[in-house]
Amino acid sequence: MKSITIKAQERESVGKKATKALRDAGMVPCVVYGGAQPVHFAADERAFKNLVYTPNAHTVVIDLEKGTKMDAILQDIQFDPVSDKINHIDFFQLKDDKEIVMEVPVKIVGNSKGIMAGGTLRLNLRRLKVKALPKNLPDFVEADITDLEMGNKLYVTKLPTNNFKLMHPDNTVVCQVKISRAAMKAAQEAAKAEKGAKGKKK
Repeated sequence: MKSITIKAQERESVGKKATKALRDAGMVPCVVYGGAQPVHFAADERAFKNLVYTPNAHTVVIDLEKGTKMDAILQDIQFDPVSDKINHIDFFQLKDDKEIVMEVPVKIVGNSKGIMAGGTLRLNLRRLKVKALPKNLPDFVEADITDLEMGNKLYVTKLPTNNFKLMHPDNTVVCQVKISRAAMKAAQEAAKAEKGAKGKKK
């Protein structure tokens, strides 16, 4: 999985006044859990642009000014209800030998037979939870829709998993090919025409 480096400074004070002063200066207060002690730090709001405002999944290297570096993933984020600016971010520290659960995007591949016949694709889940060692975290989970006929569903059990586990029940539907209104109307008209032709033969 691709990684983003965020240059940060460790926070000495974590009180309300200090936190407000950070936000006023365009900084985002953060904390990383998972180590011996939580580490409080702050970074420029612009540093999170490619981490937060993207459909892609990334791990993070938190590069503290004292030279300490920590591998982590974004765990929780809070936005200001009025300005929609980032208020606070929680991270979780990664350990090479410890599996982690995180969400990654679904990547649709292939040309569905059902879509080519007039059906429409409905994506039920845009992201899936996976569990893996940090080195095995995928950038995305591939969903091949080639064999989906009209009305078919693609379940998580049909997705390839390479050194990671999908944390969803077996009956979870990732996507499905639904009959479009145009295709349904055409089928109804064809059925009516066939029925009318049979009536004339009688």
